[in-house]
Amino acid sequence: MRKFFKWVGIVLGLVVVLALAGFGWASWKLSQAAKRTYVVNDPPLVVDRSAGAIALGAHLFATRGCADCHGKDAGGTLFIDAGPVGVLYAPNLTRTGRLAGHTPDQIAAAIRHGVRVDGKPLVFMPAEDFHDMSDGDVAALVAFLQSTPPSPKASGVSHIGPLGKVLYALGKFPLFPAEVIDHTPRARPGPVVAATAEYGAYLAQGCSGCHGKDFAGQHVPGTPPEFPDSQNLTPAGLGAWTQADFHKALREGKRPDGTSINTFMPWQAFRGMTDNEIDALWAYLRTLPPVASKKKHA
Repeated sequence: MRKFFKWVGIVLGLVVVLALAGFGWASWKLSQAAKRTYVVNDPPLVVDRSAGAIALGAHLFATRGCADCHGKDAGGTLFIDAGPVGVLYAPNLTRTGRLAGHTPDQIAAAIRHGVRVDGKPLVFMPAEDFHDMSDGDVAALVAFLQSTPPSPKASGVSHIGPLGKVLYALGKFPLFPAEVIDHTPRARPGPVVAATAEYGAYLAQGCSGCHGKDFAGQHVPGTPPEFPDSQNLTPAGLGAWTQADFHKALREGKRPDGTSINTFMPWQAFRGMTDNEIDALWAYLRTLPPVASKKKHA
């Protein structure tokens, strides 16, 4: 019996040592990624500060998901509080907040590349969703942010917990989108604004982060295992949905059968889209190859 307990102690000791070694490796990998620098040399942004441009920027901020993380007033919010995974705050983006003193090009680098002024990567900034945002739209968003009323809110301090570090090291928690973005300098002309599949494809960039690059639905990166998967938006997933059903989903957060869509889906932001934008999204989704749903969706 004594020998048995001795072996149990040895095994438990090895487990602890391996766990500590794994956590140390994960922490080291995270720290190295956070120190990496990226060079962004996109063509200089030309910012129109007219009332019309600022209004467009406000519309983009409200309907492209920016307000969901940074707050309707751009003053910053706590947007992830997941215990051992981590606590993440979206910073204050008003004139007196994190962007104070930033140039338009530096703000554009944060939006489209997930890169800070010092070249280091921003944490959990969904730059993949905005990487192809047109120069005109980014300029309008910059004009809006630099015109926002000052906010007294202090940006909270984010931290990555032990589980978050391990998940990042295993490729299950996309903390630094800058790692997977093509930073090659280029101009980004925008498509014609119309209820077309082409314009819908441009708008749908912001949907792929949750719904997957093929829009067939997936387990949303960074969410707990028990969290429902995103909806399959291909014709196979939407099935008998009509264009009117799609409008209702984005305007009211309701499926065709009247059931509510999970509140994680930011339909409250999308409800501010114009009919033209929603029609364009629908037109694009109808062109996608049908992909069978794999799991239960939200």
